[in-house]
Amino acid sequence: MNLAIEPPDHGIGRSRGGLTSKIHHLVDGHGRPLVVLVSPGQANDAPVFEHLLAHLRVPRQGGGRARTRPDRVRADKAYSSRAIRTELRRRGIVAVIPQPSDQIAHRQRRGSRGGRPPAFDAVDYKGRNVIERGFNTTKQWRGLATRYDKLAIVYRGAAVLRAITLWLTPLSDTP
Repeated sequence: MNLAIEPPDHGIGRSRGGLTSKIHHLVDGHGRPLVVLVSPGQANDAPVFEHLLAHLRVPRQGGGRARTRPDRVRADKAYSSRAIRTELRRRGIVAVIPQPSDQIAHRQRRGSRGGRPPAFDAVDYKGRNVIERGFNTTKQWRGLATRYDKLAIVYRGAAVLRAITLWLTPLSDTP
């Protein structure tokens, strides 16, 4: 199970900077949302990562306990932090997250005390375009594109409804 984390999209909701909120998706290898969360627009992306993984439940085909640990996580630079990498390593999940230039410069400034750079598979990271394309289809839905919702819970409801409509096609029994 390969998962990717989408950088947030700005929606509607009250925040310090105005009417904004962010949609966070955890998707499968085909770009279909598994977890949908909404956070305040002024909040950082990294703290939401823990909540995204905590909400992940993928039922097994033949019964048994639901899967909560993906094989790998592809995420953008906003999720590149020592805490996130440590958590992924602790859970045995491969992190495919590029390092931002400021983190690279800080590590190099420290010299040998800066440690080794984290492993990064650039070829595997190219698979993250699946989530970009999936999120673009989500944003094509008029209910989310117009953003008339004033409450974040209503906006999240629309995002969850769109996720359901994206899952209807692969789960249907007719071609």
